[in-house]
Amino acid sequence: MNITQKLAVIVLGVIVLSAAFVGVASAQQYPNVSNLTPFSPETNFMSLPGYLRYLNHQTTGAWLTYAEAARIVAQQ
Repeated sequence: MNITQKLAVIVLGVIVLSAAFVGVASAQQYPNVSNLTPFSPETNFMSLPGYLRYLNHQTTGAWLTYAEAARIVAQQ
């Protein structure tokens, strides 16, 4: 195997692995909060993006940014 073939195999391997990780990351599901009333007792008096951030933090331990949460709520 010459250098070009080895390089092609390495590049192909990196592409396949990165595509697999992108599929896992984009498959994450968030709780549906679109049917809740914002700033009500059912959302602990939070906005819908704020409540989504809270729920996500409870399950994953990671905080979404408010902008991310607002985008997710708008898509729901």
